[in-house]
Amino acid sequence: MTRTRLADVACSIARATDLFGDAWTALIMRDVIVGVTRFDDIARDLGISRKILAARLARLVEEGVLVRERYQEHPPRDDYRATRKGEELYPVLLALMNWGDRWYADASGPPARVHHLDCGHDTHAVTACAHCGQPLTVANTTQRPGPGGRVGPGTRVLGALVAERREG
Repeated sequence: MTRTRLADVACSIARATDLFGDAWTALIMRDVIVGVTRFDDIARDLGISRKILAARLARLVEEGVLVRERYQEHPPRDDYRATRKGEELYPVLLALMNWGDRWYADASGPPARVHHLDCGHDTHAVTACAHCGQPLTVANTTQRPGPGGRVGPGTRVLGALVAERREG
């Protein structure tokens, strides 16, 4: 089955999930950000086929999310490191982790904890307003049109709904 490309949809969520929307890509990024950076180690950790892993890594490198760094010439071996663009996916992974911990952790509790090195406490990510610091929820936010918004494939109904919410 051919996958529908979402890169041209006027929606940042659609464009981001075009790259990041499959489970393997999220798990690859989790591994790399946490420190599993070598191809063989990622493949062993995830139990993913080498062909699928190579394709996902190539796409992440092509998109500038990861960079390959050669650590051995014979045979050629590379580490994969997150670029700034890749590191900025960390809050997305933390949000998924929070949600998974809340709804899918077993009785023994979450499988991992996030430890904040600056303050020395275990923590969790919080999505908050950049202006007032209050938590963002479905109940206290709405979507308004942005400069790149348009009605089209992937936003035929949503785009019109958001366009009605212009300021003032």
